[in-house]
Amino acid sequence: MSAPTPALTAAESLKLTRRVTTLSVGCATVLIAIKGVAWIAGGSVAMLASLADSGLDLVASLVTFFAVRYAAAPPDAEHRFGHGKAEAFSSLTQGGLVFASGALIGQEAIKSLLHPKPIAAEGLGVGVMVVSILLTLALIRAQSEVTKRTRSVAVSGDKAHYAADLAANAVSLVGIAAAGFLGLTWVDGAAGLLIAAWLIWGAIGVFREASHQLMDRELPDEDRARILDLLTADPRVMGVHQLRTRASGPFVHVQAHMDFDAETPLALAHTLMVEAETRVLEAFPTADILLHPDPRGVAEPHAGAFSEVEPL
Repeated sequence: MSAPTPALTAAESLKLTRRVTTLSVGCATVLIAIKGVAWIAGGSVAMLASLADSGLDLVASLVTFFAVRYAAAPPDAEHRFGHGKAEAFSSLTQGGLVFASGALIGQEAIKSLLHPKPIAAEGLGVGVMVVSILLTLALIRAQSEVTKRTRSVAVSGDKAHYAADLAANAVSLVGIAAAGFLGLTWVDGAAGLLIAAWLIWGAIGVFREASHQLMDRELPDEDRARILDLLTADPRVMGVHQLRTRASGPFVHVQAHMDFDAETPLALAHTLMVEAETRVLEAFPTADILLHPDPRGVAEPHAGAFSEVEPL
């Protein structure tokens, strides 16, 4: 059984996301250039669909490029919880662009199905799509490694639309080959329509992931359980209640009430909470932690908008 991957600090996470977003921008630029040449030479609607998608990919990649840098900026007087949600807004932008791309490509594909026409330079088109597939595969692999280690929702959104691109490129390859080599001109339009549907489906997934952060959804159950175990690892901690967690870009926010024996001195309770924070930070280095001590059995109910909500 392999050892667990060490958790990253905010600086280490930023280094990885910076690198992979730069790679994403470079990949989109190359794809636009080679697809543009192939579309001008051949006139394939499937190639045009793939070119338009790559153009929006570049815009989305640039949004991600800047979002991960802004999200990692430290808190300031106006944003005391940091800027992590910039990543979620970036994902929403990506999803909107991909959705718009799918709608426009679908429109062109329907026109092509109604009025099919032959394409030219099919050999160039097939070659370009093969290169596009290989480049996209390499980028997705790099993005997968980064999202596994950083959980960046912006990079995850970027990866989602490149994954959709991978399928789109494969469908475009089939459409161009069938229309160019077999004379089945309707396949080109059908391929464009399939790409449009795939992009719209991918956009919905991106919207869903971004909404989780914007709506302060709890961390995954396994992470929440791990945090609870770390907080209560010392037997002098008699329990934890009102545990609340959320992700914000590269950061994790944790707040909880910790139960101590009513006779525990405040100084000792403080020491035990600092030790609990240290345990959590070892597992989640980007965590922002807020703990509150309660005397077990004699604490009065807390006031506040969510005082009656007990997530445990």
